[in-house]
Amino acid sequence: MNSPDFFRDDLPRGQYLVTPIWLARLQQRQAVPAPPVSHWRLFEVGCGAPTAFQASHIPGAGYLDTECLETIPFWNKVDDTLLVNYLLACGIAQDITVVLYGRPGPAAARAAHLMMVAGVQDVRLLDGGLTAWLRAGLPVASGDAHHYLRAPHFGRACSANPQWLVDLAKAKSLSQDSTATLVSIRTWAEFSGQTSGYPYIASPGDIPGARWGRAGVDGDVNSMSDFLKSDGTMKAAHEITAMWREHGIESHRPTVFSCGTGWRASLAFFYAWVMGWEQIAVFDGGWFEWSSVYPPNPDQTSVNGPSVACRTGRISSGLSG
Repeated sequence: MNSPDFFRDDLPRGQYLVTPIWLARLQQRQAVPAPPVSHWRLFEVGCGAPTAFQASHIPGAGYLDTECLETIPFWNKVDDTLLVNYLLACGIAQDITVVLYGRPGPAAARAAHLMMVAGVQDVRLLDGGLTAWLRAGLPVASGDAHHYLRAPHFGRACSANPQWLVDLAKAKSLSQDSTATLVSIRTWAEFSGQTSGYPYIASPGDIPGARWGRAGVDGDVNSMSDFLKSDGTMKAAHEITAMWREHGIESHRPTVFSCGTGWRASLAFFYAWVMGWEQIAVFDGGWFEWSSVYPPNPDQTSVNGPSVACRTGRISSGLSG
């Protein structure tokens, strides 16, 4: 088997970013490299909008809703008990391989990150999401989601990997820590304080000391085009590394990714993880929580952008950021 057909060969953890060919062969019970150790589950990840899923989805997929993973007011992770109960209801335990995809967008990465924090040991993303599946000419299905049997037990205690998730207090301390790097995965307009990016976030600006890690198109809090090739798959690792290095973001430093409410930061986290970065985490509350507790001064703007380093709505649309 030609491994680049299944995984990215430029990634130390490339087996966790799978291709449509790998998934299709797995579904057909054909031999694939790095197969699941035991049982596996496939889910499309969305946000309160299953209509598109019901119209067209990868055959055999369940539907996983981020509204069951996050809670108001800041769309942070739900408490461990609720998270475990939801995962168990989806048939997910710590020893189950989970394959996730989106349409595309960072929703699947948000779910992947929270599962990893909970301790699910083998979480994989479909590179390019449903778009890549369709481009490969593979079939789709319509109708209701596949329902997996409830898992009888989760395994170890939830939050087996708490080091991958940072709360507000920790983010505050890191903003004053010269040995760590806070990375803003937001558009330039958001990072520079031209806009908050969201109708429900009042204050524009960014966390003091954060460095601009880039994201995508201004005005689109789901865009991660700076990280993606034209076909929607992840750019080469060396391109992302070089992009970050321009802004003082280095793999040897403890690095915490932040965005508006966690979605884009989760995709940056996952890409860094498959690239082999070790000391990484996501600031759960992002700019939404930070700006609500620490409102910026009227003249405060971010300073670590190109000049020095060189949800349009979460409701039925399914958008986040």
